[in-house]
Amino acid sequence: MLKSIGATAAVYPCPVLIVGTYDADGTANAMNVAWGGQCGPKHVCLALGEHKTTDLIAEKRCFTVAIADRANLVAADYVGIVSGNKESEKVAKAGWTAVPGEQVDAPVFQELPVTMECKVVSISEELGETCVVGEVVNTQVSEAHLTEAGKVDVSGMLADEPTAGLDAENARAVHALLREAADDGAAVLLVTHEQGAEEYADRVLHMDGGRLSG
Repeated sequence: MLKSIGATAAVYPCPVLIVGTYDADGTANAMNVAWGGQCGPKHVCLALGEHKTTDLIAEKRCFTVAIADRANLVAADYVGIVSGNKESEKVAKAGWTAVPGEQVDAPVFQELPVTMECKVVSISEELGETCVVGEVVNTQVSEAHLTEAGKVDVSGMLADEPTAGLDAENARAVHALLREAADDGAAVLLVTHEQGAEEYADRVLHMDGGRLSG
């Protein structure tokens, strides 16, 4: 039986997206973007607030979108919390190495496994956000994350707050789906504040002050 729960964010899990840009003096900037994804075979969409990244995309008309993995959990969280307007060296402090994109004037972070180089198709103000549509003109992938057929290996999964805004019943359903993916062989890393998620995990770590323990 279906139950109505009102308007809520229900498309999960969401990938952890890191958007890269260059500022005027060529310093690389990175931002963890909450709302974004693929909106076609060769296009991505981002919904951005008032950020340095938003301004730089509008100025440069290009950007990169990378997918964070388990090894970059702490760094990805850091670039989402710290503003580039206050910390110009946030990429270096995150421990990432930025190199120029092959097709766009935007940085590629060598530690991240998958990066899409994008040119801006449109920027518009919609629903209280700056909506950016980018055309993917090149994709760089770590060899360790390629299948034998040369495709991106999606067997690893990083879910950042996948149950935010859900009630307890739907949160349990999302956790069960992630557990099922893990049982099928995927490497799943769940980042959450939700109580009860531990029962679905093989291992539980806690983060305090940017340090993992457990």
